[in-house]
Amino acid sequence: MKTEDDKRLQLVYDWLVQTLGSSDFSLAPASADASFRRYFRLCLNGQSYIVMDAPPEQEDCRPFIAVAALFRQRGLNAPRVLAQDLAQGLLLLDDLGERLYLSELNQGSVDALYGDAIQALLTLQSAPAEVVQGAALPAYDRSLLLREMALFRDWYLQRHLGLSLNKHDRAVLDSLFSFLADAALSQAQVIVHRDYHSRNLLVCDVDPDSSPCSNPGILDFQDAVIGPVSYDLVSLLRDCYIVWPQARVQAWVAQYFGQAQARGILPPAMSEAQFMRDFDLMGIQRHLKASGIFARLNYRDHKPAYLHDIPRTLDYIRQVGAAWPELADFLRLLERLQVNTAVAG
Repeated sequence: MKTEDDKRLQLVYDWLVQTLGSSDFSLAPASADASFRRYFRLCLNGQSYIVMDAPPEQEDCRPFIAVAALFRQRGLNAPRVLAQDLAQGLLLLDDLGERLYLSELNQGSVDALYGDAIQALLTLQSAPAEVVQGAALPAYDRSLLLREMALFRDWYLQRHLGLSLNKHDRAVLDSLFSFLADAALSQAQVIVHRDYHSRNLLVCDVDPDSSPCSNPGILDFQDAVIGPVSYDLVSLLRDCYIVWPQARVQAWVAQYFGQAQARGILPPAMSEAQFMRDFDLMGIQRHLKASGIFARLNYRDHKPAYLHDIPRTLDYIRQVGAAWPELADFLRLLERLQVNTAVAG
């Protein structure tokens, strides 16, 4: 009896034969991600392509297609959609390569690679108002911000650590979540990739269309929204998968700040200290969400490897949060609940 994966694989193969008019190709796993999507690398006549398999009952390919077109319109190196079958959840894409930022980042390469990623981000964020409006992306609104932070409470504290939260504990968390949502909504609102980090960026030498932003290749952008200007920057510089010294992070933030202000992305009256506060608080929101998602991936989606990334997100929360008095009650709560950075469970 075939498993669902076997059935999906046969469906992928049959669709490719029909689409390509040939069965003379090879197909091998390329990667999987934290969703239900998975990817295959297809080789045909010496050329390499990517096949996205996104079961339609769990994933919708239309946002991916729309955002890919938007990013390419802005001159960014996102894959082209070469063929599609929305009913079956299948896409044939450009292959941007295998050189993930995560495996290429080191002390010697990081300034250049992050410099490219920041330039691409500035290009995205400086989209004219008519482009932003025409993109019709959902808003990163208060409801979504709060739902994301609730994942920390529901999936990490309660499900993973097995903690029982009393009325006071919940009040502290609710107050924190509200404060962080207010901080996020007060920022300039721009196009946000929403997962702009080292596992979704590829080192690329040239783009097929000779784009001015050939590096990085950009993946996993289907959840793009209109949201806080600091969100993608904090995803990049306070990455859930790799950590850099605070002094270097601050230098990269300063580099971004000057260029963003010069390009009209940030208000001219804003100080660098104000932006650093926005950046820090946005990072707390993101790492609360990430901690909850990593726990949920273990229990709901049977992907336990992500548990090992939780200590890094908790370290960010503690270290960054210590600089802001508004987070003192929350940090005391973590200490009282003995939420440490070890992988529990």
